This record gives sequence, structure tokens and C-alpha cells, in this order.
Amino acid sequence: MRIMKTLSILLLILSFSQCGSTQFEKNTPFIIDSANYMTWTGGQPGIHGINVQIQLKEKSNITFDSLYFRNKATKVEIKEASLIIANYTNSKNKNLDITLHLDPKKEFRNKLPIQKKIPFELSKNEAVLTYQLNGKTKYYKIKDIKERDTKPTQQIQ
Repeated sequence: MRIMKTLSILLLILSFSQCGSTQFEKNTPFIIDSANYMTWTGGQPGIHGINVQIQLKEKSNITFDSLYFRNKATKVEIKEASLIIANYTNSKNKNLDITLHLDPKKEFRNKLPIQKKIPFELSKNEAVLTYQLNGKTKYYKIKDIKERDTKPTQQIQ
């Protein structure tokens, strides 16, 4: 009986350890030439975000899906088959249907904000690019994403 209990606990531990491990691709059918990001601020208070650009060495027919960066995920856009763009908006001015009142009972129906956790542990300058190959989703970790200069340029007259 003791052996069965020990074996079942060991099996349970091993099954959980396999869930959190995502295999990142080392050899991809595309080559990244450069990867950078730029923070931006809108014309109104509370409107800002990050744009990530990934330049491929050459055009690719791969179907790129999403980019995970700074604990957020978004679908990517493809420009000219060699430029991958991901736009993250951190705007706090979203139209939320909430009730604010002195009486807390009247705020009871307000929904809590949902904070989704991405399935990867990434540092500040790392991202994970997902793509489809032969019907399977693949993951590629991009390291050392550079920050572009966000200072306004002086207009030439």
C-alpha cells in the first residue's frame, strides 16, 4: 500500500512538471534580422502603448500568429512579408460599464478586471513569437529586443 501511495505521488509530480514546460524552437525556417520596440504616448491622458517590430532577413511564407511581450499577448501584423508588427495598448481610458457609488452594495454588480497571465517567464527585453508550421503551433524565443529612440525629432524647415 505504501508503494502505491509513493508511486501515485511521484506520478502526479511528474505530470505537473510536464505542463509548464514549453519547447522553444532552435532551428526556425526564418531568420530574424532585427527586433526592437518603441513606447508611444497618445494625445490624451492615459493613452499609451508599445510597438514591437521584428524584421526578417528575407520574405517568409510562414503564418505568424502572436507575440508575447511584457506579460501581454497580441496578434501580429505582417507587412511586405518580412516585417512583423505587434501593437500593445496600455490605455486606461477603456469604456468600462461600472457603477461608482458611496453605497458599496450598489457597486456589487461591477465586474473585476481580468488579468491574464502569459504562459512564459520572460525578462524585460524578451518575447515569444508563435507561428504555424505543418498544422502545429511553434514557439520561438526572441532575446535582446532593443529599445528604439522615442524622443521627438526636430522638424527641419
